[in-house]
Amino acid sequence: MSRVTHVHHLAASTADMAGVIEFCTQVLGMELVGLFDMHGVPGGSHCFLRLDDRSAMSFVFLPAMADIAEQVGVTHAGHGGDTSAPGTMQHLAFGVDSVDDLLAMRDRVRLHGYQVDGPIDHGFCQSIYFRGPESMVLEVSTWIDTIDGDHWIDPAVAERCGIDADDLDRLRHPVDPEPPITPVPQPEADPTKPHLRYPPAVLEALAAMSDDELTAAMSFSEPPVP
Repeated sequence: MSRVTHVHHLAASTADMAGVIEFCTQVLGMELVGLFDMHGVPGGSHCFLRLDDRSAMSFVFLPAMADIAEQVGVTHAGHGGDTSAPGTMQHLAFGVDSVDDLLAMRDRVRLHGYQVDGPIDHGFCQSIYFRGPESMVLEVSTWIDTIDGDHWIDPAVAERCGIDADDLDRLRHPVDPEPPITPVPQPEADPTKPHLRYPPAVLEALAAMSDDELTAAMSFSEPPVP
């Protein structure tokens, strides 16, 4: 089935790798499972913190990140209902298994001196809210009911977003494309579509590679500690 099924990892930028690892392990209880030179990026570091067997939180450190000024409402939202620039992470919600776990997490975070608001009942989930290092707006949630589109998709809000009734049906029931007989070749560069912001020469070189060539050139499969 050609659809995504879960979050593999979320990668956030940091200018203080030690600080965010300390917070995520000691305050939130994640397990540090990876910390290594970022593959193919000179001076970069990459960490992975385990959420479960399929999902992780990740941080990327590059020295120049320390020179980028935080601007609430642009680079960061000040709270869960505040603005940030399109394409940025407005807030990040982690999950726990039950309301009891949610309350236990609230108490754990407060024991470390952080103000925590909640729990707040959203109907299909309950959540707590707080702010982490480097002004990350954080939420921890637990499902309390299935989020059913018949009750939680508001036609008036859809219309306000430019989505009509036909669009809603298509969006609620996406159709998988027929699987190709052979791998789909890389399309030609299209300036109207998003692309990774490499220098033009690098972008052209990557587009000219076959999939096997790109995999061979850019893969780093050996762990740093044998």
